[in-house]
Amino acid sequence: MTKFLQIPTDDEDRLIAGARDIEPVRGLTHTFYRYPARFSQSFARAAIEVFSEPGDLIMDPHVGGGTSLVEALALGRDAVGVDISSLAEFVATVKTTVFSDEDILLLDRWAKALPDAIDIRRPSIHFADYFERGYYKHLDHPQRWRARKAVEQALASAMRLPPHLEGFGRCVVLRTAQMALDGRRTVISVPAMREMFGKNAREMVIGARRFREAVTRHEYRPKVQVLFRSAAGIEDDARLASVRAPRVVVTSPPYPGVHVLYHRWQVGGGRETAAPFWIANKLDGAGASYYTMGDRAKPEKSGYFAKVQATMSSVAALCDGDTVFVQMLAFHEPEWQLQRYLQAMEAAGLSEVFLPSLAKEFDGRLWRNVPNRKWYSDQQGDTPASKEVVLLHRLSDAGLVASRAWRSLMQPSAVSLAASGTMAR
Repeated sequence: MTKFLQIPTDDEDRLIAGARDIEPVRGLTHTFYRYPARFSQSFARAAIEVFSEPGDLIMDPHVGGGTSLVEALALGRDAVGVDISSLAEFVATVKTTVFSDEDILLLDRWAKALPDAIDIRRPSIHFADYFERGYYKHLDHPQRWRARKAVEQALASAMRLPPHLEGFGRCVVLRTAQMALDGRRTVISVPAMREMFGKNAREMVIGARRFREAVTRHEYRPKVQVLFRSAAGIEDDARLASVRAPRVVVTSPPYPGVHVLYHRWQVGGGRETAAPFWIANKLDGAGASYYTMGDRAKPEKSGYFAKVQATMSSVAALCDGDTVFVQMLAFHEPEWQLQRYLQAMEAAGLSEVFLPSLAKEFDGRLWRNVPNRKWYSDQQGDTPASKEVVLLHRLSDAGLVASRAWRSLMQPSAVSLAASGTMAR
């Protein structure tokens, strides 16, 4: 029997409009870094507003660039994000940091002075440890060494900021280097990079100020935690021992069979570089299939669906009967992969639910067309992966039993995360 969510029609309309919104990601801190396959802030905001209230907890077990966390905090909700990528953890952490007014004034002064740090005639810091590990690969080319040197000089400037602000500075460099190098056959000039560094830094300071204003306007000061780890087994993570059940799990897992390069940039016509990890002061050490949870050519044979089941089983253990799971996905071969994914959700203790207003549309699910899918469709034209679907779930009867059994075994700490400050920054 088909199960429908019983929510007001206005909320249905808001969720549908948010999912199908095609406006570019912008506002607050959303543009700090262009993380691959990120969903729009309109979708995240709609899902959070429809299914939760201020003070509730929002969780994203595949947090990526942190869109869901930024929107949760701006709406006065606590947030927990999880990702197996140290780069994702870095980006999401910077984007969700609420800087003080004094910090923002200091960052503003730094942003205005940053272009002066870029001078091709002056020496730069050479990060020998990252060079030896191969993170400089393809950056010594005659067309790219000047851009690399500009990045090194900008990083040196960021590293002179106070320790708690260095991450922001590195994120400015990360964003600018991505714009200058990623996907470009020819690199922009150093004078153009100098101007871009200053422009991006100033824009990001404005974004940080607006994010602070959005978060601090709430009487309840929301808290955030970003965890660098797999979501599989997260129910046993001591850092979440006292966390209450999330009202909404909103996420976009890796897409089965769809090529998304989460951990590399492509320079000089397709050559991969691990430069983003070096710029963020993080380590990689994993191949593409690690971040996509399986070989994109053979997701059914590489453990993708088993990993999705393990991940969502662990997340489900933290939830209760009021939690709504909202996922946005695309499939390379939806005719079989969608059904296989739904089977994994069922095995994880989740039961699919639908919006009544979509009962007469196609399969009753919320589908959307994806404009300008650069990382996939530019090479192969309009493909099944050019469409995304929003899947809605709640705990099934079996999932409720498993969650209650797990909670009965828990021994929560006497000091809550909120009181101990482990969720605050």
